[in-house]
Amino acid sequence: MKKVQAIDSHTGGEPTRVVIEGGPQLSGASMAERLQCMRSRHDGFRSAVVNEPRGSDIMVGALLCPAQDPDCLTGVLFFNNVGYLGMCVHGTIGVVATLAYLGRIQPGRHRLETPVGKVTADLEESGQVSVTNVASYRFAQDVKVCIGEGKAMFGDVAWGGNWFFLADAPDLDLSLDNEPFLTELTWTIRQALHEAGITGDKGQEIDHIELFGPSRRADSKNFVLCPGRTYDRSPCGTGTSAKLACLYADGKLRPGQIWRQESIVGSVFEGSVQLSQGLLYPRIRGSAYVNAETTLVLDDKDPFCVGIRS
Repeated sequence: MKKVQAIDSHTGGEPTRVVIEGGPQLSGASMAERLQCMRSRHDGFRSAVVNEPRGSDIMVGALLCPAQDPDCLTGVLFFNNVGYLGMCVHGTIGVVATLAYLGRIQPGRHRLETPVGKVTADLEESGQVSVTNVASYRFAQDVKVCIGEGKAMFGDVAWGGNWFFLADAPDLDLSLDNEPFLTELTWTIRQALHEAGITGDKGQEIDHIELFGPSRRADSKNFVLCPGRTYDRSPCGTGTSAKLACLYADGKLRPGQIWRQESIVGSVFEGSVQLSQGLLYPRIRGSAYVNAETTLVLDDKDPFCVGIRS
C-alpha cells in the first residue's frame, strides 16, 4: 500500500493535481528523458493519479522533479487521462499557486523546467501568475481539412508548447449548451488531420483542436479539445500561446499588446508576446485556486489501483 500526497487546484475552472510526495524516481539528464522514463516504466502512476476512480477525464496531473538547472525552482512533468503534455500553462499556474500555498515560494520570479524547455513564472502579490512560455510559432497557414460530406475546415497549425489546429468559427455557438456538438466536431477534425497525414513539425501529432468565436467580455472566445477528448475549462494557455503566434504572424498583434482570451466557461487569460533573438515568447496571465489537500492511497489489492484507462 502506497500513499501519495497531492494538492488540487483549478486555473480558470481547469483542474491541476500536483504530486508533492510519493511519486516515482525517474532517471534521465533532462525533463524530456524523465518523461520518457515515466512513460515507459511508470505509466500506471500517471493513470492512478488522474484517471477514475480517483480522478476524472479532465484532471491534469503535475509531477514535481528536481531541476537540473540550479537557477530553476523545480522540474515538472504534466500528464492527463491518456498520456503526457509537453507543456501546460494552466498547470504551471497551478504549480506556482500550490507552492505558494505550501509556503515554499514567495511573490517574485521563478523558473521551471519542462520537457519542451524552461519557462518563467512571475507570482504577483495578488496571487495572479504570469507565465512566459516556450518560444511559439505558426507552422502552417490556411490548412484545409475535409470532415466529410463535402465539408471542410480551414485553420492554422501552430506550436504553443503543444501542437494545435486553430480555426475561426464565428457562426458556431461556443457555449456550454452546445458542448456535445463542439466536442464531436473537434474530435472529427482531429481524426481527419490524422487520416490526411497533416502534422506539426517533424511529423508530430496535432492533438489539440481550437475553435474561435466572438466574445462579449474579451477579444475572442474559444473551445479547445484536449488529447483525451475532453474540453478545456480554462482558455488554454498553450492554445492561447499558439493563437498569439498566429496573430503576430498576421500583423494583428504588437509586442506587449494585451489579448484577452475567454474560455467556454467564461474564465479569461490575458496574453501578450515579446521578442528575443528572433523568437516569439507568449506571456499568459491568470489565477489558480487551491481547493483540496489530497492523500491518494494506492493499494495493490485494488483491481483499479492504477485507474480505469480509456
